[in-house]
Amino acid sequence: MWEKELQAAIEAGLKARVKIMEIYNQGFDVEIKEDNSPVTLADKTADKIIREYLHELFPKYAFLTEESEDDLSRLENDYVWIVDPVDGTKDFVARDGGFTTNIGLAYKHELVVGVVVVPESGDIYFASKGNGAYHRTEKGDTKIHVNEKLEDLTCLCSVFHTNEKELALIEKHKDKIKHVMKFGSSLKPCRIAEGLAEVHYRMSPNTKEWDTAACQIIVEEAGGLFLEPDGQRITYNRKDVYNRKGYIVVNRKENILL
Repeated sequence: MWEKELQAAIEAGLKARVKIMEIYNQGFDVEIKEDNSPVTLADKTADKIIREYLHELFPKYAFLTEESEDDLSRLENDYVWIVDPVDGTKDFVARDGGFTTNIGLAYKHELVVGVVVVPESGDIYFASKGNGAYHRTEKGDTKIHVNEKLEDLTCLCSVFHTNEKELALIEKHKDKIKHVMKFGSSLKPCRIAEGLAEVHYRMSPNTKEWDTAACQIIVEEAGGLFLEPDGQRITYNRKDVYNRKGYIVVNRKENILL
């Protein structure tokens, strides 16, 4: 189940990667959108590549993407591709490598496929519902799983978006959280999914469905938890695309430290 969609999402991400890295290496202009976030030619071009490729294979599926107009017709569709062509545009602009391409698929508001491509390295994290999570490198595919640590925890923070509430939580639980590291975009949840860290807080209302869809199912299929701070799972293809409550990603329920 979902194998065709999963493989198509991987291929779409790889096609987008070629153009993203071409623009990344040759130089680019930066525009500022109405919400004060940056956008480049890489975002726009990758969005078009992904939408056109997936639409050809799945013409009846709807789209929700960061760089395309949302007319809300998707709300009447059970199948919705949720895409962030360049997650971590600030990382892209800063040329720190910490950006990803995120492609998720929701069916009746639940995630069923997630693909996170890391353009600079070529690594791919992917998962489909009920089939586990994987990390693909040039050496092949490795099934990944969260670790079981309850002490000596590593918390991952955003390079550009960490806020005071998140820092206060880290300080509050410094008896357990002993290490803090910074990574961009969806790399943080993916690292937790493969057992390289245990906690990530995002306690702001500014992320949207396309920031979390792909990496959420990867974390969940790896045995981790990706929840709103009140313990609710995030559902998808909503009218309001903002994750207004924020979220927390952990390896174990015991590490939901609030």
